Amino acid sequence: MSLLYRKKPLYFILNRYFATRIFPNNVSIDSSLKSQIPNSIFSPQVRIFSSDSSKFPEYEMPTVTWGVVQGRKEKLVSRVIICDYLKNLGIIPDELEHLELPSTVEVMKERVEFLQKIGLTIDDMNEYPLMLGCSVRKNIIPVLGYLEKIGIQRSRMGEFIRNYPQVLHASVVVELVPVVKFLRGLDVEKQDIGYVLQKYPELLGFKLEGTMSTSVAYLVSIGVCPRDIGPMVTQYPYILGMRVGTVIKPIVDYLVSLGIPKKILARMLEKRAYVLGYDLEETIKPNVDCLVSFGIRREALASVIAQYPQILGLPVKAKLSSQQYFFNLKLKIDPDGFARVIEKMPQIVSLNQSVILKPVEFLRGRGIPAEDIAKMVVKCPQLVALRVDVMKNGFYFLKSEMKRSFQELVEFPEYFTYSLESRIKPRYKKLSNKGIKFSLAWFLNCSDQRFEERLQADYIEIESVGPSFLLGGKLELPGNEVLSEEEEDESDDEMLYRRTVSL
Repeated sequence: MSLLYRKKPLYFILNRYFATRIFPNNVSIDSSLKSQIPNSIFSPQVRIFSSDSSKFPEYEMPTVTWGVVQGRKEKLVSRVIICDYLKNLGIIPDELEHLELPSTVEVMKERVEFLQKIGLTIDDMNEYPLMLGCSVRKNIIPVLGYLEKIGIQRSRMGEFIRNYPQVLHASVVVELVPVVKFLRGLDVEKQDIGYVLQKYPELLGFKLEGTMSTSVAYLVSIGVCPRDIGPMVTQYPYILGMRVGTVIKPIVDYLVSLGIPKKILARMLEKRAYVLGYDLEETIKPNVDCLVSFGIRREALASVIAQYPQILGLPVKAKLSSQQYFFNLKLKIDPDGFARVIEKMPQIVSLNQSVILKPVEFLRGRGIPAEDIAKMVVKCPQLVALRVDVMKNGFYFLKSEMKRSFQELVEFPEYFTYSLESRIKPRYKKLSNKGIKFSLAWFLNCSDQRFEERLQADYIEIESVGPSFLLGGKLELPGNEVLSEEEEDESDDEMLYRRTVSL
């Protein structure tokens, strides 16, 4: 073979090599390259390249754009033409100055029209002009196809790209797939992946070994159950983008300093992960100070927050001012009584005033004095959130069947919070059959097991106060001084959690 090539003219061999190896598909040669190749190669007798650029088929380049190979002058001319085209559309091409653009205006037109088809506008392109540097075939279509595969609806694809246009530059295999696998590893359900990414599309740009991993590790370290991380991320995916040292840990440390045990705080965050999104200095601390200024005792702050974590992020001062005035005017409850109401049921800060008035008007209609109603509300704030029809049924049973006076309701307003059919009637029937005299609190404020024990007993024990939470200490249980170590440990955080967060 080598002998045959020696017999052929040198220009023929070089021409064949450049035509088949270096410049396939009849692509024209750049002038800078042409100066480095012997002139004999380009002799009229053997030249196989055409000077008509319109005959060159467009092909995919190994960059974010694609088109034909051009010289420096041709590139400058094409760039001017493309920039003029974009300006005519209303797109400012200034940010594209250092970006490689396609070789023809037809390619750019294809990109613009494709982006418009998925729901983007000229304004969106002006917000992030770099999206015009993405090839439709190499970048946009593969990314959109994968996003649709993981649950982003095609009808909302434009909104998704508008919120996070940087995703168009991402590699599906190298960047997007690992993030989705990471979310699945956190127990985020497959059908929820699209929902999570729509809420926080920036997740697709995070590094796995960075903020996402450290935030999850810290939450687990303070007691969050690993199996609850997935639901937390589904509810509030922004926690994966929060830095532990500057965001999460300072909030956790502050809430613990208020007297909330870490175990309860962990349970609270599992259900209300968005608490970590409140700004510590601008929102949380001012709200806590506001609660104290309205008469909430510092030792009760932990219980208030555990019952209603949202209170840390509300406009507390405005809400407390409005409700305090309303309670004083309509319910004759002074500021100190209002503070006790908030300690027992902090959700009242967000309760509609018309809802509060309905049960109050019902009690007034039954002939209960306003002073007694105020005492009932301070003792059991849940009254103002009850439905009137539920209160009616309970009241009529109390008067007609049990033959009790309204004074007993003043002493035990919690009566209205118990189910008439499942607790009050069955227990009353058993006690009536045995001829036992009892107070409302004695036969209602206990578990079914405790009630059966009371039925079998030969005496009625003294009623005990419910558990109370103290700042920085154990949960005290009046009437149960004798506790084993195991019982004491079990009743500490868990009983507080059941008492508060269940609300």
